[in-house]
Amino acid sequence: MNDWSNQAIGKIEADFKRSADTHLFRVELPAISNIDLYLKDESTHPTGSLKHRLARSLFLYGLCNGLIAEDTTVIESSSGSTAVSEAYFAKLLGLPFIAVVPKRTSQKKIDKISFYDGKCHFVEPGDIYAEAARLANELSGHYMDQFTNAERATDWRGNNNIADSIYAQMSAEPAPIPTWIVVSAGTGGTSATIGRFIRYKCHATRLCVADPENSVFYESYLSGDRSLTSTLGSNIEGIGRPRVEPSFIASVIDRMIRVPDAASYATIHFLQKLLNRRCGGSTGTNVYAALQIIAELNAAGAQGSVVSMICDGGERYLDTYYNEQWLSDKGFDLNPYREKLEAFYESGKF
Repeated sequence: MNDWSNQAIGKIEADFKRSADTHLFRVELPAISNIDLYLKDESTHPTGSLKHRLARSLFLYGLCNGLIAEDTTVIESSSGSTAVSEAYFAKLLGLPFIAVVPKRTSQKKIDKISFYDGKCHFVEPGDIYAEAARLANELSGHYMDQFTNAERATDWRGNNNIADSIYAQMSAEPAPIPTWIVVSAGTGGTSATIGRFIRYKCHATRLCVADPENSVFYESYLSGDRSLTSTLGSNIEGIGRPRVEPSFIASVIDRMIRVPDAASYATIHFLQKLLNRRCGGSTGTNVYAALQIIAELNAAGAQGSVVSMICDGGERYLDTYYNEQWLSDKGFDLNPYREKLEAFYESGKF
C-alpha cells in the first residue's frame, strides 16, 4: 500500500485507541428476580450510534482492499445513521462523502451528515441502492454498500467487535453467559457478527432478532425465501428492509420476533421513565422483544441473563417518535402497549 493508505489506516486506528468501549448496564426490573436484563449503550460512540463500529470496519475494509485512495469520493446508501458515521470517518481522512438517503430521513440526521462535511442525495427509499451505485460509477468513486459488506467487513472472531465486548463485560455478572442476546437488523451485520461469535466460542447463548413492521427479514427467516421484497418501508429508522440484504445471515439466528411499530414507540417512552433518558426507535424494537423473552423465561422458572442494546439516542427523534402529535397524525395508538409494559413491570408477566 502507498503512504497515504498507511496514514489513513493509522488515523482510523488512532481514533479507535482514543475511544473507550461502550457501557453495558443492568436494568432494574423489580418483578423479575431470576433474569437480569442488560443494555449495551451504543449511543455513546462519537457519532452517536451502533453504526460507528460498522463505518470504521467498512473504511478499513475499503482501504485494505485498495478500493479507497487519496482522491476517492466515498458514497453510501443509508437511512441516516450509517451515513453520519461514515461522514465522520471521511472527514477524518479528508475524503469527499455523499450519502444517498431516503427523502423522509430525519432532519437531525441530515444535519449531522452536513456537520461532518458530507452531502446528502435524496431519493425514494427503494432507489437508494441503484442510485448510490450509479453515482459511484459516474464519479469514479467507491460505493461502500453496507448492505452487502457489513457481514464481511467486521472480524467476528474478536478484535473488540460488539460480541467480544459483550462477553468481556458480562464476565463478572451472576449469569455471565447470556441466555439470549436480542438485536434488530438493518444490514444484518450486527446479528451476523454476534451469531458467528456465539458459535465460534461454543457459547450456549441463543440469538433473537427483532424485526419491525414492513420488513421482509421476518418472513424470509420463516420461509427461507431470500427473494422477498416489499413496497413499504420501515417506520423504525435504521432497521427493517424492503428486501433481504446480502448481509442478513439467517442461519446464525435462533429466533425472530416481529414487533409492531406502536410497541416500539411505546417501549422507548417506557424506557424514558425507567432510565431517565431517550432512546431511538430501534432500541424500542430490541427491548420490547427482550422483555417478551424475559417474561417467557420467568414463567418457565428459568434463571439467567438477557442482553440487548441501545442503538442510538432519542434526541434525533424529538420531532417524530417523541412528538404526540406526530404519533397521532400517523395513526399510532401507544396506549395498549403502554399498559402492557406497565403491567409487565409490575407483575413480570407479558
